[in-house]
Amino acid sequence: MRLQLAKWGNSLAVRLPVECTRAAGLREGDTVEAEVTPIGEIKLTPVQPFDKAAFIKRLRKLRASMPMTTTTVEMMRQEERY
Repeated sequence: MRLQLAKWGNSLAVRLPVECTRAAGLREGDTVEAEVTPIGEIKLTPVQPFDKAAFIKRLRKLRASMPMTTTTVEMMRQEERY
């Protein structure tokens, strides 16, 4: 698919056809990460929004699998960084 660059302020812009945005699951206001490869290709990747609730859930599960025992706490206190 060929797309044409257009002037937008001091920059150049490309309009993405609706078929491309639907296939990528993008909507207006979403964020994409742009990367230029060593061979000059431009790669756009959708940025996943940070899900705080899911992060906390994963963190609690991880913490439960690594209980803080007395031995662990004592080892931490003996280190210089504590």
